[in-house]
Amino acid sequence: MYRAAVDIGGTFTDVAAFDEQTGRLLLGKWSTTPTRLVDGVLKALERAEIDLRETAMLIHGSTVVINALIERAGARTALVTTRGFRDVYEIGRINRPESFNLFTRKHEPLVPRELRFEVSERLDAQGDVLVPFDEAEARALARRLATMDLDAVAVVFLHSYRNPAHELRMQAILQAEAPHLFVAVSHEISREYREYERTSTVAANAYVGPKVSAYLDQLEERTAAAGFRGSLYLVQSNGGLYDPAAARRQCILMLESGPAAGVAGAAVVCQRLGIADAICFDMGGTTAKACVIEAGLPRSASDYFVGGYARGLALRIAALDVHEVGTGGGSLARVDRQGRLHVGPQSAGADPGPACYGRGGSQPTVADADLVLGRIDDRGHLGGELALDRELARGALQETVAAPLGLSVEEAALGIVRLATASMAYAVRAVTVERGLDPRDFAMLAYGGGGPLHAAGVARELLIPTVVVPQAPSVFSAVGMLAADLRRDYVRTCFLPLRDADLGAVEATYQEMAAEGLAALEPARAHYEALGVVRAADMRYVGQEHAVLVAVPDDLTAPDSREALKAAFDAAHEQRYSHSAAAEQAELVSLRVTVIASVRKPAPPRLPQGAAEPPPEALRGQREIYLDEERGRVACPAYRRECLLAGNRIAGPAAIDEYGTTTLLLPGDEAVVGEYGDLVIQVGGSDDADAD
Repeated sequence: MYRAAVDIGGTFTDVAAFDEQTGRLLLGKWSTTPTRLVDGVLKALERAEIDLRETAMLIHGSTVVINALIERAGARTALVTTRGFRDVYEIGRINRPESFNLFTRKHEPLVPRELRFEVSERLDAQGDVLVPFDEAEARALARRLATMDLDAVAVVFLHSYRNPAHELRMQAILQAEAPHLFVAVSHEISREYREYERTSTVAANAYVGPKVSAYLDQLEERTAAAGFRGSLYLVQSNGGLYDPAAARRQCILMLESGPAAGVAGAAVVCQRLGIADAICFDMGGTTAKACVIEAGLPRSASDYFVGGYARGLALRIAALDVHEVGTGGGSLARVDRQGRLHVGPQSAGADPGPACYGRGGSQPTVADADLVLGRIDDRGHLGGELALDRELARGALQETVAAPLGLSVEEAALGIVRLATASMAYAVRAVTVERGLDPRDFAMLAYGGGGPLHAAGVARELLIPTVVVPQAPSVFSAVGMLAADLRRDYVRTCFLPLRDADLGAVEATYQEMAAEGLAALEPARAHYEALGVVRAADMRYVGQEHAVLVAVPDDLTAPDSREALKAAFDAAHEQRYSHSAAAEQAELVSLRVTVIASVRKPAPPRLPQGAAEPPPEALRGQREIYLDEERGRVACPAYRRECLLAGNRIAGPAAIDEYGTTTLLLPGDEAVVGEYGDLVIQVGGSDDADAD
């Protein structure tokens, strides 16, 4: 029986499947069909020769949520909140990320003010009732909403994270009076304080809810018609899996499902290679993403901003700390009126795609520049299934970039690649330098259709000494889904001074959250091998505003638990801010539990051992690659990756071609083939990595 995974990207839909009996890995790729996403899913499965009738588990990551938010193409949504708090969503946080920008603009709410409504009710910060819930007023509002042109309603009441009773009652009334509306309530998504973030998160969940529900309905219907009788799971932004029932209620958790799955797969590769600290670099057709693995674990972020920190929508969800830039293989290049070259964020997408695809695209892209420079081969894309037209690429570059700037086509293409490299290096800086980390201390794991092609350039930009290209990089996010565990995250805000806290009651809360997670994962018992519970807490010194995450012992009723927790908090504060105050009192802000059901991880087979020189059948021939203005075109060896053996060494400049992508070695680089087929590249000039 197969465990299959499908990842929908902006340009391609990728498939990977693991044969549970033989360990064989099947791969497939098909152009994304933006208006008919399920068509692309089924075509990609067919291309990989995966029979859904023999599939026990289908894992899916999708861009449905993120696209709906970025394109503002979600449902017409209303917001119901506590009387007097209608404008919390619009006011947001009173900060100015760009202090001296006179033209700065705030975020634009998904729900306009005329669709935000109030109900008389009020809880205090402990969850006790100050103003009773006005049922008659709530029912009248629900009947009014039922007559309006709406698709969804978001409900968020003050302090419902401590006591959801009023939200539950409002939800029941809405379901009775307006059963056709999608209803999202804040406590089902987050039991954590901060009213603006909770409001923004539940509004976004309602905004995308109808679209996600309709998509999941269609996906289940079409796969069932194809004979699928197994279990369907969706990838969350934290890299874990959850079932369709939970996904329909908490659809916002699917926001970054594809990139998160890639990071989950990267963590497995790093563990296999003994790499503790790595930068995940994922370049696809539309965007490039970066995330850090530190001490073997992907870094997480509790706050996420769709559209960037300055004007983005704030979301309070469990998500990996992924930074994304609008630079991919399909990113469009253009020259503005001032004669400046730009690359992205606009993309050619899957239709029409880059000019070289021959589907009607007339504007040049990064992929067209790579083709003109000889970095990719027009014969080998997608194993030869997609022919690339070099002359169409040259024509688009000449007309749009080269002629306006007075450059040769090669110079224009090189400029596009360099600008794209600088943009992608910024994504890596955002998750390293801006987090207080030095990229020179990390290896880079490169994947996606364009990651191996551009990784050497990005690594040089940041003095990263080592690049690793795993097996099947062009569909690596789909491969990562096969390694993703089932996961549930729970949080409870409490505000308890550590010195006076009843740790027995705190322990009972942890046990309650763990039991909820274990019960949620019980129906999936056939698919996992082991269960684990991870406990943590947000803590701060009394009087502080912001908290740090601290690991919590397994049993808080032990005699020395209070002192151990305080010491752990002081150490975490020291690491984060370079100072701590052991004599100061601390408080517990929020309690966190993650329940993980570990699945069997597919392992690639070991390669036969070879000599340092690659075997003759691995050499495809010579390819003319334009390296730079000084060297021009250089005849470089091009290798077939599937023919390489463990221990083979390849010195740059060279190209290593495989299904869906090419690994480019620049002068001074050297790649060594690992025992599992991973390419471990020592980047030329890495001796400078120790320079100050």
